[in-house]
Amino acid sequence: MEDLKKFNGKDGAPAYVGCNGKVYDVSGSFLWKDGEHQVTHRAGRDLSDEIRKAPHGIELLEKFPIIGVLKR
Repeated sequence: MEDLKKFNGKDGAPAYVGCNGKVYDVSGSFLWKDGEHQVTHRAGRDLSDEIRKAPHGIELLEKFPIIGVLKR
């Protein structure tokens, strides 16, 4: 979790998000510009709880490369 915080999409850092134990690289998506998505979600965090409340499910995140395993 501490390592994930470094990848918040700010100041040239890649944008990574965690969900259900996996870490996804969302850096290439214009929807994650500067590490923010829809002014609600932020990169560098575990979004497992937030994705359950989102208008879409994890299927959209699964389109991005998995680059690691999220350990709590």
